Parts: sequence; structure tokens; C-alpha cells
Amino acid sequence: MNTPPPARGLQAADPQRQVFEETLGQAPHGQRLRGRRVLVVGAGQQRYEGPPPAPLGNGRAIALLCAREGAQVACLDKDAAAAQETVGLINAAGGRALPVVADVAQPADITRAVQQARADLGGLDGLVLNVGIGGPLGLAAQTPEAWDHALAVNLRAPMLVCQAALPQLAPGSAIVFISSTASIRPGTRVPSYDASKAALAGLCRHVAMEGEALGVRANVLAPGPIDTPLGRNASLRRPERAGQRLPFGREGTAWEVAYATLFLLSHEASFVNAQVIVADGGMTAIQLR
Repeated sequence: MNTPPPARGLQAADPQRQVFEETLGQAPHGQRLRGRRVLVVGAGQQRYEGPPPAPLGNGRAIALLCAREGAQVACLDKDAAAAQETVGLINAAGGRALPVVADVAQPADITRAVQQARADLGGLDGLVLNVGIGGPLGLAAQTPEAWDHALAVNLRAPMLVCQAALPQLAPGSAIVFISSTASIRPGTRVPSYDASKAALAGLCRHVAMEGEALGVRANVLAPGPIDTPLGRNASLRRPERAGQRLPFGREGTAWEVAYATLFLLSHEASFVNAQVIVADGGMTAIQLR
């Protein structure tokens, strides 16, 4: 099981004081999503370019936790092997999951994928949109093609998934958009990523407005520094990222993102709608010295 990475740079004392069973994905299983049918878009994970062991990605952790909590899960990813690996982990643990292979940059793929997930699961009542790609660093390096591609994946694709899925979602369903604290303050140095993640909040509010009449909620989760393959690969390319002051002396884990997503999907959050929930250890709200 993955553990939080060691503290780097100037950190708070003893990072382990804020590490729990949930942090490591070791908490007892419940039935918080019993009977639910959840489509997780981005349920595979990026290949880690550094030394092993690879950390768990957000999408995979979300899919695994939804299954542990009683949901049937459709695991959508562009990488067929990554999607199948997530499915294999779920099925080996006694859950039920199926792979859906689609490139969300292609609108026709999205329509087909939603239809496939709904047919294979016998309906849908949960949707997680965990997609995001970067692009060139800085304004000067932007090109129209790179900008359009980033927004096609990070913003257009979630819109098209919701367009296809919202009329099919059963009352009591929930949608969770996975954003980033880069939507709140510039942190990645990638303007296409920051802008597209910020725009998810506006998209979510509209989806929540239309969904309210259908009994469907929609919220945004904005994680901060999380130890994932995507994050570690970014640090390999941009070493200054690894030197930032971290809350509680560590990065978050994908399990912590998964538990926040689980809450928003579950009926425990039945009166939480059209909100942006930040999971960053307080990094964007307090000045860490």
C-alpha cells in the first residue's frame, strides 16, 4: 500500500501526525454506495516515469473506493491497459467493474462510452469526471492548437459527458468534477490547464441548475498537492515544484481525494450542490511559512 512521500524542503514537524487509515486506503469498507452504478472517467492512471514504487492515481483510487463501498463501476480511460488494470484490481477484491475505452477528445467516443456504461451497468446514478492534461509552460509558448487540445480534454469533454449522461441519470444521482487548486491560484505555470480547471466551476453550476429539477447534484472537488504519477512526473520536469512548503509536511494521497469524492457522490452529501470543495490541507487558504 502506498504511503505518503517523505517531507521535502521546509516542512511542518512530523508529517505522520496527520496520517490515518483513510489516508492510506486501509480503512474498513462500508456500504456508502450500495446499489449505485458509477462511471469514473479517467479511472486508469498515467504511467510513472520515475523510480518505483509508483503512487496511486486519483482516478484509480476513486474507482477502487467506490467499488469497496458497494458500487458497480465503469472504468473509462483512453489507455485500455490502464482501464483494465483498475478493473482487475476491483474484481480481484470482490467488486464488480468493467472497462470502457474512449478518447474524450473525440465527441463520438464520449457518446458511445456513456451509452456503453449505462447499458452494461443497467443504468447510471454516479458520475466522476477526472480528466486533465497540461500543455506548454507560460503564455509565450502557447499555440492555438495546444490551447484548443487542452480545453477539448479538460473542459469540453466534461461538458459532453454531462450532456450525454444527465438525461439518463436516476433521481438521487451525483456528479463530481475533479478540478485543481490551480483553478484558484496560478501554480502549474500552464495557463491552458489553470484556465480550463477554473472553468469547471462555471460548468458545474450550470449542470447543477439543470440537474436540480431531475434530482441530480453536481459539485467540484479541487485537490491540492497530491502524490500521484501525474504529480511526480510534473516534479521530474519542474524540480521547483518539489521544493514547495507542504501542509502537514506532506503531499496528500489519492485516497484522500477518493474519500472526498465518495462523500460528494454519497447521500451523505444530499444537500451539498453546486459547490467547489477544496482538498489541499489548507494550502490556498493559509500562508505557509
